[in-house]
Amino acid sequence: MSQILRIKGGTSLKGEVEIGGAKNAVLKLMAAALLPKGVSKIYNVPELTDVNIMLNVIEQLGVKTNYNRDEKSVTIDATDITSVTAKYELVSKMRASFNVLGVLVGRCREAIVALPGGCAIGERRVDFHIKGLEALGANIKIENGYVHAKAPKLCGSDIYLDIPSVGATENLMLASVLAEGSTRIQNAAQEPEIIDLANFLNAIGADIQGAGTSEIVINGVKQSDLHPIEYTTIPDRIEAGTYMAAIVCTRGKGIIKNIFPNHLTFFTSKLTRMGANVKLLDPTSLEVSCRHRLSAINIVTQPYPGFPTDLQAIAMAMLTKADGVSIITESLYENRFMQVPELRRMGADIHQERNHALVRGVKKLTGANLKASDLRAGASLVVAALMAEGYSEIENLMHIDRGYEKLEEKLRNLGANIERVEVSSALYEANVKGSFNESAI
Repeated sequence: MSQILRIKGGTSLKGEVEIGGAKNAVLKLMAAALLPKGVSKIYNVPELTDVNIMLNVIEQLGVKTNYNRDEKSVTIDATDITSVTAKYELVSKMRASFNVLGVLVGRCREAIVALPGGCAIGERRVDFHIKGLEALGANIKIENGYVHAKAPKLCGSDIYLDIPSVGATENLMLASVLAEGSTRIQNAAQEPEIIDLANFLNAIGADIQGAGTSEIVINGVKQSDLHPIEYTTIPDRIEAGTYMAAIVCTRGKGIIKNIFPNHLTFFTSKLTRMGANVKLLDPTSLEVSCRHRLSAINIVTQPYPGFPTDLQAIAMAMLTKADGVSIITESLYENRFMQVPELRRMGADIHQERNHALVRGVKKLTGANLKASDLRAGASLVVAALMAEGYSEIENLMHIDRGYEKLEEKLRNLGANIERVEVSSALYEANVKGSFNESAI
């Protein structure tokens, strides 16, 4: 048996949707909670596959955890860490789990961590992580797919990142908290998730300045200076952008609640240029709407505060029915156009050449049987299916479940005709050949 999403498009989405905690923040906060000895509690934690994987990773280290579904919280008891090995079978499933490397090197002065996995959106090397840790004094070798790091002593250092890598910035921040002296990370990533991590670390007793700028300074503290805390994760700006796109492209009207609007400034400006209406209702809510056909625009993905690569596929889905020709340039990951073949199957007119995609708006998309290739490509297919004529069925939901909590429930609350169903392999093959009729859906 496998699960698929069945979506009947053509309905204008209306209503309210509440955004959950940021996946890309909470996973790093869970790693950071291993630095102080004692019990920390993190709130606004979405129930996602990636969160479950991270819980398993840190439990392997001997840390006790508990996820409370009712209050969306995770309790992490890091009084003792009994193992410094993060195994391949878990780390290979999710790249964010690689951040335990910096934590283990910082607290335990030793780590054995499998090389990371995650969505196949392109090459995401760990060179910057390794070189940065070596600059802090760690001795590192890579054998049999594992990073072996030992650091009898960590000393602050000036580290320059060739690109503003989010993962490297986070790993080096985590490792530097307990280093002697000051560490300066130049050309650091500036994403809101970096700021959230710095706020968490400062709350547990670290001394970090400059998060959110291109230069972050970490003044090392002692283990005895750290203490466990309770902390609330920031909202997920990518989830918010996805629902905003779904409402706008179906010519609907909706309120996005529990967000930080300033995290979405670049995306909302693009929506406005497409022809959408975006209105700030209060400090944590936006109203979005659109009554007309969208206008084509050009998009270049860039590190924050530029257009987020995580919303590129969703934006492409929107532009498949826009008036005119759009050019999308993916400047960060070479394989992040994996949604293109599936969108073409729905009738989209997309010409791709290397990291550029030319999108000519068409009058309509039609439903099709689709496969999600990665997290954000899967979300883009959902958005496309919502504005297509007829029925679409999307498989490989394990990708979507990595980053969207209760997706179909939230969309149904907005009026979408969507359901998650289990089908046997034989039944799905029959469906691919067109044997399902609408009365059965």
